[in-house]
Parts: sequence; C-alpha cells; structure tokens
Amino acid sequence: MDKTKSPEVVAGVIHSVFFQASVLAIMKKKPPSLVSLCLGVIGRHFEDIIEDLAEIAAIPSTMKMALVAIARRRRLLNDDVIVALADSSWKILDLSGSEVSDFGLSQVVKTCKHLQAVDISRCSKLTSVSVSELLQNCRSLEILRWGGCPRSENTARRCLRFLKPILEHVEGDSWEELDTLEIAHGATSLRWLLWPKVEKEQLEILSEECPRVIVNPKPSPLGYRGLDIPREARLDVSLDDPMVEDIDPKIWAVSGFVPRISPSPVSSSEDLPIAEKFRLAFLERDTRLAPKRAKNARQHQRRAEKEWVTMNSRAKALALASLASRSLNIRN
Repeated sequence: MDKTKSPEVVAGVIHSVFFQASVLAIMKKKPPSLVSLCLGVIGRHFEDIIEDLAEIAAIPSTMKMALVAIARRRRLLNDDVIVALADSSWKILDLSGSEVSDFGLSQVVKTCKHLQAVDISRCSKLTSVSVSELLQNCRSLEILRWGGCPRSENTARRCLRFLKPILEHVEGDSWEELDTLEIAHGATSLRWLLWPKVEKEQLEILSEECPRVIVNPKPSPLGYRGLDIPREARLDVSLDDPMVEDIDPKIWAVSGFVPRISPSPVSSSEDLPIAEKFRLAFLERDTRLAPKRAKNARQHQRRAEKEWVTMNSRAKALALASLASRSLNIRN
C-alpha cells in the first residue's frame, strides 16, 4: 500500500484542521451581552442625549459608570454629564482627560462620598478648590491619580499640602501612632498616589511627611514591600476599563481616544540613562518646533507661488485677467 498522500488529501486535512480551529475560537469567544450592545448604541449617539441625561438617569449604577466611561473616551465628559449620572454607590471615578471643572467635581463628591479610587489626571479645568473638597468629602479615598499636563501638574503641587496631616492639641512623637480621629486634616485614608511626573523635591516631602502614602508603586513578583498593588494603583491601566471591556471600541475610535500608555515610574530624571535623556530631549524639542516648521513651510509655499506668478508670463496674464474681471464685476 502506498503511504504517500496526494496533494488533494493533504489540502483537505489542512482545511479540516483550520475549520475545527475556527469553530473552537468562535465557541471560546464570549458574545457581548444585550446590555453591552444597548450601551454601545447609546454611546454611539451620546452627544444627542446629553441634554436629556437627567431624565433618563434612572438606570443601574454600573450602566451609569459605563456611560461615563464612554463619554470620557468620546471626549464628551463635562460637568453636565457627570453631574447627571453621578451615583452614591460609586467607588471608582475616572475623569482623566475630561472637561470636568471645579463645579462638576464639587457636585459629584457631595453625592459620591464612598469613592475609593479617583483619577483626575490631565483635567486642566480642575483647581485646588475642588481637589480639597474631594479629600474632605471622600474619607474612604485610597487611590488618587493626578498630574499629567502642565495645569494638572500645577494643581497637584498646590494640593500637596492637603495630603499632609495637621495635628491639633495632641501629644506624641509620631503621628502614625495616633488614632485617625486625632488628625484634624489630611487625606487620612490615602494609600497610593499615582503622579508620574513627580519631582524629586516633592517626592522627598511625601516620603518624610506622608509615609503612609506610596507614590508610583512599581509592580514586582513580591508586590510593593510585601504588599499587593491593587489594579487601580497601576499606571498602565485606566480606572474605568472594566466598565467598557465588553463594548465595541469602534464606538469611540472616531474621537481619537488614545489608550493609557504605561509611563516609566521614575522619580527623577537623574535615574534615566543618558541615551533616554537625549531621546526625550529631542522629542520635546521636535514637538516644540513643529508649529514653527509648519508656519515656515506655509510662508515658503506662498513665496514660491508669488515667484512663479512673477516669472511666468502666462501666470501674469491670468492674474491680470482675474483683476480686470473683478473690477468689472464691482462696477456693474
């Protein structure tokens, strides 16, 4: 018996294997739920229902959080949206990169007093006023993310004093030995602070005056100093990712949403290799000079067009004819 197989038989076997693999892949892939499909449809037309959110907000809190996450990714998250959807049962609040202002955050923290993780990074409209109210109203806050853009960095520096404990009429060598009721101010429950661009001086202040707060924890097989780092305290994930993991990302792709990229949690630029310093300096300079290059290119193009009109006789004739036609139209 000939043990060799014809090409047709081999092709049939390969086709059968690929078909079975495809079937298994389809069976393993979990189809989206009906709720996720409905949220996707709402999210796709979110800008059309913003004015009516207050009237349709009688939905489960998880669905509200999903709508907030979609609005943030579609760059539609502002005071009107977050105030209309805020729910007292929320424990996570992700406002990063949004247009929420002091008014919106102040209203939300009055409703959501049990927040445990908050992201206000890259929120250029937030100031120390609303951050102070956040720390005063949310006594269960354990994870805070801030900074990320020039205005947010400035706000973070101004709010650094809110994290420091202020003791009034107490005795003792260490404030860590005191009961939390004896601490008049300060974020008593804060445990993790994510501040990627923290400067060396600020890091030293936090280390000396807020030893309970861990800044930019680095994941390791053994955790941070023997502690397990919660998912919300990792720099490479967004707080609201679980809310939209079952929703089609094409819904917010048109808005230019960029997923969070894990920055290098380096406390100081002195820790960077020299090659990385040169690369970052080049990128910063290239970004800073990009508008100037574009302006020069436009000026060069206009000069080239003028020179072409000056040197080319046909172009001169067309230009004169255009001026004559324009003057005749004006007279008529």
